[in-house]
Amino acid sequence: MQIFNMILLGFLIVCAVSVSFSKNLLNSILIFMSYSLIMSIIWILLESPDLAITEAAVGAGVTSILFFVTLKKIHALRQEAEKEEDDEPYQETE
Repeated sequence: MQIFNMILLGFLIVCAVSVSFSKNLLNSILIFMSYSLIMSIIWILLESPDLAITEAAVGAGVTSILFFVTLKKIHALRQEAEKEEDDEPYQETE
């Protein structure tokens, strides 16, 4: 059980560091969601189910939805998709 706790802690640290280095906003939100889900598992292991449910609902649920809506409102998702299309090499179709 101690090894499982260390693995979860490792994933938590990796998520925290990778979200700050991610240049893609959509990837940052997905990493933040995984951080919240890992944190809710840790709360369950610490025998605090009320905090686990709150973390899963607010951290991975409501906050992520608000981030997605904000990106859609400021048209950041469309701009990132256009940027990725511009970065791809031109492929000739026959």
